[in-house]
Amino acid sequence: MAEPVFRTIEILVKAAIAVSGIKITFIGEENIPERGGAVLAVNHTSYVDWVPAEYAATLRGRRLRFLIKAELQQLRSINFVIKHVKLIPVDRTAGADAYAVAVERLRAGELVGVHPEATISRSFELREFKTGAARMAHEAGVPIIPVIVWGAHRIWTKDHPKSLWRSRIPITVKIGAPIWPMDTLEKTQAALREAMVRLLHETQESYPHPPGAYWVPRRLGGGAPTPEEARLLDEAELAERAKRAQSALGEGGSIDGAAGAARRIALRPSTSRNGGCTCIPTADKQGTSPDRAGVVGGAGVVERREQKG
Repeated sequence: MAEPVFRTIEILVKAAIAVSGIKITFIGEENIPERGGAVLAVNHTSYVDWVPAEYAATLRGRRLRFLIKAELQQLRSINFVIKHVKLIPVDRTAGADAYAVAVERLRAGELVGVHPEATISRSFELREFKTGAARMAHEAGVPIIPVIVWGAHRIWTKDHPKSLWRSRIPITVKIGAPIWPMDTLEKTQAALREAMVRLLHETQESYPHPPGAYWVPRRLGGGAPTPEEARLLDEAELAERAKRAQSALGEGGSIDGAAGAARRIALRPSTSRNGGCTCIPTADKQGTSPDRAGVVGGAGVVERREQKG
């Protein structure tokens, strides 16, 4: 695993997390294969949940290649990282290209990271899944590894200020058993969701949840939006983005001008402080999250627990 740029980023991120005092507990990392391709399906509650997911792979001597918004290639520093750590850029207008690259990487024996929900869940419950992860697994003939990251949303999520240097925030990463492609895509998709719901609830059982806290799901007595309230907030955000794109069309005077302006808008911080990693294949034409994307990293203080059962 030469890749000096990747290794440098790992070291820097690990150091930053260690300084912050964040403690990451891993459960079930043995479910990540030491060799061969696999899709890591990770829940999405935070702009930084890709960090502990990436580190989980390093515990097995692997590196995880997340999908990332193609717009970020316009930023020199991010484009440099994309090229040197082999991230997979996703163009919302041509998602099939990224999908094909992901399948090729899987067949070559690499790990590919995907957020099946496609965008951050404001309710911190699992949103409806897109089919990209399951389709990639079927086409490449590799397993899907369900992964739950819990606690990262306390560091940075939608509609709330960042707490990047707030110490002692615990993060739990629970990795489930591999799910091999079944005889139909629908069965694989259902098995993946069932596994991730179960892992999410198991992870939450051992995590302290103060009543009323904004980052605690309503189901657990917290102040987070319900799934229905979150859906309405998402719709309002999409409507605002469409309005801004329409305004850009008027200013640009052409479709090409509007497209360029829309991309520039997507890269600006919005009122909801968008950021994070867009890690979703779009060959199903479902569109990707508008959030600004992160890249790749490691982690700091680690506790590894054996998985029971």
